[in-house]
Amino acid sequence: MELREIPVEQLTFGMFISKLDRPWTETPFAFQGFVLKKEKQLEVLKKYCKHVFVDPEKEDVQEVGKVTAEDVAKVRGTTVYKEMASVEVELPGARKAFTNTTVVVRELSRAVEIGSSIDSSRAHEAAAQITESVVRNPDAMALLIKLQEKSGATLSRAVEISVMMTIFGRFLQLPQDRLEILGMLGLLQDVGKLKLPTELAARGPTNEAEMELYQTHVNHSVRILSSTAGIPPELPGLASLHHERFDGSGYPRGLRGDAIAFSGLIAGIVDTFDTLTAPKPFGGNLSPANALSVIYKGRGKQFHPALVEQFIQCIGVFPVGSVVELNSGEVAIVIAQNMVRRMQPRIMVVRDAKGNPLTPYKMLDLMKEPKVRPDEPYRIQRSLEYDSVKIDPRELFL
Repeated sequence: MELREIPVEQLTFGMFISKLDRPWTETPFAFQGFVLKKEKQLEVLKKYCKHVFVDPEKEDVQEVGKVTAEDVAKVRGTTVYKEMASVEVELPGARKAFTNTTVVVRELSRAVEIGSSIDSSRAHEAAAQITESVVRNPDAMALLIKLQEKSGATLSRAVEISVMMTIFGRFLQLPQDRLEILGMLGLLQDVGKLKLPTELAARGPTNEAEMELYQTHVNHSVRILSSTAGIPPELPGLASLHHERFDGSGYPRGLRGDAIAFSGLIAGIVDTFDTLTAPKPFGGNLSPANALSVIYKGRGKQFHPALVEQFIQCIGVFPVGSVVELNSGEVAIVIAQNMVRRMQPRIMVVRDAKGNPLTPYKMLDLMKEPKVRPDEPYRIQRSLEYDSVKIDPRELFL
C-alpha cells in the first residue's frame, strides 16, 4: 500500500510514521519509523516537520482515535444546563414543538419544490422551540422523535436530526444560541434533496452513476440557503459539511481534520447515526448499540475521535426511545436516562413476556432496582430495532 502524506496537525494516535519531510538525522528520533503513541512524539513532529508520510498497513488500531482529557476539553463548552422539568412534565411542550416543526418542514419542502423562497422566520421559530424544550429536558423530545412513524419522504428525517444535533450540543455544554444554529442546520442541511428524483432522495444511491447524482444534493442545499434571506450567514457553508469526513474521505470537497467546521463534525456523526438506525430501505435498521459500534470504529478516521466519545456518552448505551428486552421476557421503551447509572434508565414496559400489549403501561426506574422476583432485580438483556414495537406517542403516560 502506498504511503499517505498528512499534515502534522492532522495526525492521530496509532498512525505509523514511516517517513518525514526531512532526513531523520535532522530530528531527535532514534528510530526511522514508529507508531505515534505519545504527546511528546507529536510535539517533536510539530517542531521539526510540516508533513509526514504514514503507512496505513502498519497502523495500531488500538491507538487510533485515542482520546485524552485535553482532546475532550477542546470540544466542550462551559454552559451548564440543569433539568428544569421531568420527562412527563415536558412532554406536552415537546409535542407542541415537534408538531409545529413538522408543519414548518412541510411548508419549506413545498416552497422549494415550487421554486419559492424559504421562510427563514419559520425555520428560526421551529429551531427556537426545539432548543427551548431540549434545554428544559432533552429526554422528552428524544422520546417523541423515536416513537414517530418513519417515512421515506424527502426531508422526513429533518426534525429528528435537528433534535439530535440540539441534544448533542446541549450535552457538549454549548451556549443556547449555538444550539439554535445546530437545530436550524439539522432542519435545512438536506433541503437540496428536494432537487433530486424523489425515489433516489428517499432510498439513496445504488450504483456509481446514482451516487454522482445523489452527491449533488449538497451543492443544491448550499445554493438554496445562500439565496434565502434572514438565515444565519454561516448556515449555507455549514450545510456543505455533513458528508465530509475527518480523514478526507467524504464529499463534496474531501476536507479533512480541522478544515471541517465544528458544527459540520457534529452534523456528520448525527447524520450517520440517524441513517444507521433508520428502518430499511431508508437506513440500516441497526439497534442503537450496533450503530454506536460502527461510529466508534470510525473514530479518528471518518469521525473526530473526541466528538465520537462524547456522542456515545450523550446517547448512552440505551438511548431514550430505544426498545429493549428485559430479563423477565417483557419488552420496554427507554423514556429517560439516569446520568449516574447509564445501564439503569427509566423504562416503560409495553409488552408482557408473551408479546401481548400491556394496558396500562408499567413504569420502572431501574436505578431503584425493582424486582422481577424476590431475589432478582429487573435488568435489560438486549436492545431491539427501533421499529420492533409500535407505540402511539399520544398514549404516553396516560
